[in-house]
Amino acid sequence: MTDDLTKDIVQWDVKSWSKAIVYWDKTIDWSSIQNGLELGGRQGGLSLWLALKGKHIICSDLKDVKETAEELHIKHQVSSLITYEDIDATNIPYENQFDVIVFKSIIGGIGGKDNLEIKQQVFNEIYKALKPGGKLLFAENLIASPFHRYLRKRFVRWDDYWKYLSINEMNDFLKDFSSVDLKTTGVLGTFGRTEGQRNFLSSVDNLFLNRICPNSWKYICYGVAVK
Repeated sequence: MTDDLTKDIVQWDVKSWSKAIVYWDKTIDWSSIQNGLELGGRQGGLSLWLALKGKHIICSDLKDVKETAEELHIKHQVSSLITYEDIDATNIPYENQFDVIVFKSIIGGIGGKDNLEIKQQVFNEIYKALKPGGKLLFAENLIASPFHRYLRKRFVRWDDYWKYLSINEMNDFLKDFSSVDLKTTGVLGTFGRTEGQRNFLSSVDNLFLNRICPNSWKYICYGVAVK
């Protein structure tokens, strides 16, 4: 996968978040996957990634996702494999439908900071919409270290409404799945002010900090949950 393609798929803090893509690529038996759903698609990067594998994908978000995502899919000549739907992740209108459902960085923004029940509802709906044996591919922001939390309060404008999850909360949301494999990554990468700075800091994470820091200090979790 070229750097430009990885950037189109991951879009921001690419070096850190693309660890999820690498892991999913190696872990999933792609011959068993025919169709999928991207939740919170926005610019449709994960739909692009799945369509490039020849899978039929619904790219979804709360509203107007075709307007924000279709240009990217046309650029990579995969629009024939992708349809667009306005879907609320807390009320997915499908049951036993998908081989795979994928999302990146959406749970923290659903229901605000305190409404864990509505966040749990997202996972309940995903479970319902997957076929038996279907797979959820997830990547989400973690609460990370006290230093991360302090800087977010000072400098991140959406910190007032975004819920950064703990690893325990994420595991609890996934409790109904038959198996869960959850990984963590990223310590310094998020502190970069530009993508170049984030790439450099992520390289430091990969060389040293991901190996020596506890999982509770890392700001990204990713993995696979099987229905």
